[in-house]
Amino acid sequence: MSSIVIALPKIEDAKKIRSVLERHGFTVASVCSTASSALSNASELGSGVLICGHRLLDMNYLDLSECLPRDFEMLLLASARVICEVPSSILSVEMPIKSGDLVNTVSMILMQQDRKRRKEKKKPKLRSEKEQNYISNAKMMLMQRNHLNEEDAYRYIQKSSMDSGTNMVETAQMLLMLLYES
Repeated sequence: MSSIVIALPKIEDAKKIRSVLERHGFTVASVCSTASSALSNASELGSGVLICGHRLLDMNYLDLSECLPRDFEMLLLASARVICEVPSSILSVEMPIKSGDLVNTVSMILMQQDRKRRKEKKKPKLRSEKEQNYISNAKMMLMQRNHLNEEDAYRYIQKSSMDSGTNMVETAQMLLMLLYES
C-alpha cells in the first residue's frame, strides 16, 4: 500500500493540500514542515509519494530527493520559474495549484507504483545456492535410481511439489530423505 507524505514550509499549506486529497478519497499518512521529518515518515512507510515544496526549513528538494527511500516518488509543488530547472526525474505541479492537476498527478503516481509492485510480485523468487543444490541432488538421485532424464526428473519434483502443496525445495528435501532411507 502506498502512502502520501506532505512536507511544506508552512504547515497550514500542507494541511490544506491534505484536505483536498482526502476529499478525493486519498489517505494522507503525515503532514510536516521539515525534510528530516518527511524522511523519517517516508522510511517508516516504505513506499508512496512525497509532496513537497522546493525549499523546506532544513533542506531543498534536490537534496531531499537523493535521501528518499527507493520506493518513494517525489512530487514537487513550485513556481514555473523553479519547475523549468527541475530534473526530469522529479515530477512537478505548478503553483498556484489546480486541485484537479494535483489529484490526477497523485493518482497517476500511486497507480504506477501499484503496477510496479504487482509486476515485482510476479517475478519468480531466486533460489539460494543451497536450495538449488537440494533440487539438483534430488534430480540426480531420481535420474540414477529411476532412470529418468533430467527434464523428467525435474517435472517429477515439480508435480510432486504441486500435488503435496509444498514448494520445490521442500519436496526435493523430502525426496532426498526418502531416497537415502531406501
